[in-house]
Amino acid sequence: MTTHLVSAHSPVLNLRDRLEYPEAGVLSKIVFQDSACQYTLFCLAEGTEISEHTATRNATVHVLEGTGTLILNGDVISLDPGTFVFMAANAPHALQASSNLSFLLTLSATF
Repeated sequence: MTTHLVSAHSPVLNLRDRLEYPEAGVLSKIVFQDSACQYTLFCLAEGTEISEHTATRNATVHVLEGTGTLILNGDVISLDPGTFVFMAANAPHALQASSNLSFLLTLSATF
């Protein structure tokens, strides 16, 4: 069973209150998940790299705090607070955190 940070009984969450940076690497927390979408809060320590990979679902990244670089389909995208990126299913992407970096990742069903 997956624990969600929000539910029908407690539908409001301040994501900033849940930011927790590891000393190294990645810390992720599922905010909510159902059959259509999964919302995950990611916190990456400064200098963390996620090597190129793909996802079988459409995805969005909404940067909350920090800075980094996303390479999506070979394009370099600067990540700063407020940046919102759509990634189509199966798009190759990689990420590097220039500073402690947090974002909300949403994976959604493709139709």
